[in-house]
Amino acid sequence: MLKDVLQKLRLHPQDPLQIHGYQTYGTDNHLYLLGRALEDEGVNFDKTGVANAFKNAYKQFRSDELPNAKLKIRLPDDRVFYTETDSDGYFKVDQAVEGLRKLTNDQGWLQLELGYDDENQKRLIQNDNRFSGQMLIPSKKAEYGVISDIDDTILRTGVTSLLKWRVIFNTLFKDVGNRTPFKGAASFYNKLHLGKSGEASNPMFYVSNSPWNLYHYLQAFIKNNNFPKGAILLRDFRTPFDRTQKPEKPHKQQEIRNILSTYLDMQFVLIGDSGEHDADIYIEIAEEFPEQIKAIYLRSVNHEKRVFRVRGLLERFEITPALLVKESAMAEDHARELGLIQ
Repeated sequence: MLKDVLQKLRLHPQDPLQIHGYQTYGTDNHLYLLGRALEDEGVNFDKTGVANAFKNAYKQFRSDELPNAKLKIRLPDDRVFYTETDSDGYFKVDQAVEGLRKLTNDQGWLQLELGYDDENQKRLIQNDNRFSGQMLIPSKKAEYGVISDIDDTILRTGVTSLLKWRVIFNTLFKDVGNRTPFKGAASFYNKLHLGKSGEASNPMFYVSNSPWNLYHYLQAFIKNNNFPKGAILLRDFRTPFDRTQKPEKPHKQQEIRNILSTYLDMQFVLIGDSGEHDADIYIEIAEEFPEQIKAIYLRSVNHEKRVFRVRGLLERFEITPALLVKESAMAEDHARELGLIQ
């Protein structure tokens, strides 16, 4: 009750409302959509410079969300579904719906329209109350899927720095246009996306421990640096004072298991780094789903002890090809030898 009262006090009537629809994934008969209803705080990634980067970061983390808001979701064939946001403004549509594949484009993306359905909503709503949501259904041309970490795998973050100070600095003071990808990473990912045939439209899944607050920041980075479009799966933001029960499995591990379980007939390439726990998670995933993992690539970060530990793990791992690489070119040559790319 107190949380709801405080939430109402936080909202500013002068700020228009919006809906963030996240890029998710599903199947021909399963609609799965995530997003959040919140105020428009004026985040603008087109503005550059340290001051604007800090303002954007601040606005993303101080978001004023709308709890218990009624929403409607419209498919391209005019079928409509309804949902309601939770206490933090998040919503999830997870239900059986037939005939979704025929509504997708040639890359497998299903475009949905989101809007507020609360007749008592007396607030100004952006975009005439029409917002975009997207769900990926892997193309029938797909040869395999790709599941990739983001931090220190495609985006330089400094996750191994003392107290992760580089992560904090980069997030707060670097605008998205000045964040640098690893050399050759985008080219490698596009080749994986196209597969051995060169026209496969292999589905891409970006899984990160970053909070949903950074969704549009990471989405912009992926697009601006020409990485192939994919589902983006982040986690709820937790403060040091958060006393809610932690999930049984780490977020990244659980998300990967969900993807593999959704597409049991598809094999996958896993890509991560040696900075934190990707090696442990990927090895455990491969042991649980040995028939679905085609290859594992781990980018070597600048941390001698962690690289040494990961190298030892891979030396004892024999279930599927796994490689610790310093540069994308090494992974690309290996993938070509395995027949994954042209």
